Amino acid sequence: MTRNSRFSFLSLLCLCFFLTGGAVAQSRIDCSALNSRVLKQVVHYCVYLPAGYDTGAAQHPPRRYPVLYFLHGLGDNEGTLFNSGGWTLLDDLRNQQKMGDFLIVAPEGRRSFYINSADGSVPYSDFVLQEFMLHVEHAYRVLPGRAGRAISGISMGGFGALRFAFAHPELFSAASAQSAALITESPQELDAASRTGAPLAGVLGAVFGKPINVPHWNENSPFVLAKRNAASLRKVAIYFNCGQDDNYGFEKGAAALHEELQKETVRHEYHSYPGDHSLTYFLSHFAEVMEFHSRVFGLLAQETNRSKGVPK
Repeated sequence: MTRNSRFSFLSLLCLCFFLTGGAVAQSRIDCSALNSRVLKQVVHYCVYLPAGYDTGAAQHPPRRYPVLYFLHGLGDNEGTLFNSGGWTLLDDLRNQQKMGDFLIVAPEGRRSFYINSADGSVPYSDFVLQEFMLHVEHAYRVLPGRAGRAISGISMGGFGALRFAFAHPELFSAASAQSAALITESPQELDAASRTGAPLAGVLGAVFGKPINVPHWNENSPFVLAKRNAASLRKVAIYFNCGQDDNYGFEKGAAALHEELQKETVRHEYHSYPGDHSLTYFLSHFAEVMEFHSRVFGLLAQETNRSKGVPK
């Protein structure tokens, strides 16, 4: 072997080491699809797997992780969070030791508001509760039970996250939302707005009915659910924020939910920040949301270990 060929061979070895060994230490996004029997259609989803997830499979027993379900906004999709700067922010937070290890699972929500439609044609909530979470818990190494399960979202997804957690506090240890689509107008006011061609009212009609089905509206209202399930919600960690100049007026809904939770003595973290309803606003406070969930997962893990007599 000549000097030049030895150099090339060593260079190739170094490159192979970098590509294999280095990749093991990197986070990755795993995107796939589920052929849903509930929705009778294919639903795409993406999962953020923290660095070390793959090597954790070799541990005895294999390491399992908490899971945060992330619900995207109207007009976005399952990959928007990771393709718009969120992936970099997540890795930066981990590198700065501001965030622990947990999976983030983002399902395709389309325009569903993440609830069962009033006409029964799109049972999206049933899909999540009866099929999707079970699929995730079989396909990935996640911790079982509510202590290792939380939910978050932005805009339409923020509404969905709060609705899921408030309707099913037995399933989620924490919930968060940014600029959640919390609407203070009554169904009657929304019906009137729909007749004038208001775009948001038209979107709501496809999910809540035309005219809006009032019992269905109330059944899925975070305001109604906060009052109905207040006792159980005192065991759920809750965080939400909204821009003070939200383009859709959702800051009024955020403030109203804050007041309702205060009235029901449900502990929560609420922030009203300067900003509008935009990607810039969401990303500027995304780290705060992830740190919130990291703290809650960490505290619950400590409580679980104490109950089992596991030393720190």
